[in-house]
Amino acid sequence: MAISQKAQEFLVRSRIADAERGDVDALFELGITYSTGRGGVAVDLVEAHKWFNLAALSGCTRGQECRAEIALEMTAREIAEAQRQARAWLGTTQHQRYAA
Repeated sequence: MAISQKAQEFLVRSRIADAERGDVDALFELGITYSTGRGGVAVDLVEAHKWFNLAALSGCTRGQECRAEIALEMTAREIAEAQRQARAWLGTTQHQRYAA
C-alpha cells in the first residue's frame, strides 16, 4: 500500500523533530529512509549519509556501518556535501538544545 505524500512528509518531519531532541534512533531511521526510499521518500544518498553520520557521531555503530556502506556509492564531492550539511545541522540543533 502506498503511503500518501502528506503522511510521508509527516513521518519525516516527526522523525526530524525526534532527532532534534537527541533521539539517536531517529537519526539512524532517517538515514535508512533516505538510503532506501522507505515510505515513498526519494532516495538521496547525501541526505542519508548526513543522517548516518549524525547517528554515528552520537555513538550508533549501525550508523557508522551504514555510513561506510553508502559512502562506497558516493563521490568525494557528495560525501563532503553530506558532511557540511551534518555540521550545519549540528550547529543549529545544539543551539536549540541549549536554548530549551
